[in-house]
Amino acid sequence: MASRHPAWSADAGQQVIDALPVHDRLILPVLQALQHEFGYVDEQAIPMVASALNVSVAETYGVLTFYHELRTAPPAAITVSLCTAEACQANGSRALVADVERSLAPIGKRTADGDVEVQEIFCLGNCALGPAALVDGRPLGRVDLARLTDAIESARREVRA
Repeated sequence: MASRHPAWSADAGQQVIDALPVHDRLILPVLQALQHEFGYVDEQAIPMVASALNVSVAETYGVLTFYHELRTAPPAAITVSLCTAEACQANGSRALVADVERSLAPIGKRTADGDVEVQEIFCLGNCALGPAALVDGRPLGRVDLARLTDAIESARREVRA
């Protein structure tokens, strides 16, 4: 499946950095802007960010690896986030996670075709409809494996279109 983001290039990365207002030129906002543009932060961006902000490569890498929302590899075409907060656990999210890991992919991994990445998330604010999930940013409530699979297939059709 095709990426929804432009391909990484050093020139394009530098343009993203240069376009940020001066007050946003801090490590985390710059890394977030790069990820927003490309879908991930390419490792080649680390020294670029460090140089642009006059900080060390180690500091930049430390921020990049500290925040689990930041990634250093292109994302899958579809992301599935399963809520594992207490309210969702009380409504069956542990069983859902086990079903997903058996039939789709382990948490933190991709399906065999590489198109879908499964991740845990702590609280989607959809507690009354737990277990809750996001499929490509779209919230789902009262999720079971069949409903989740249907939502993934719908997302696959949208990505292909």
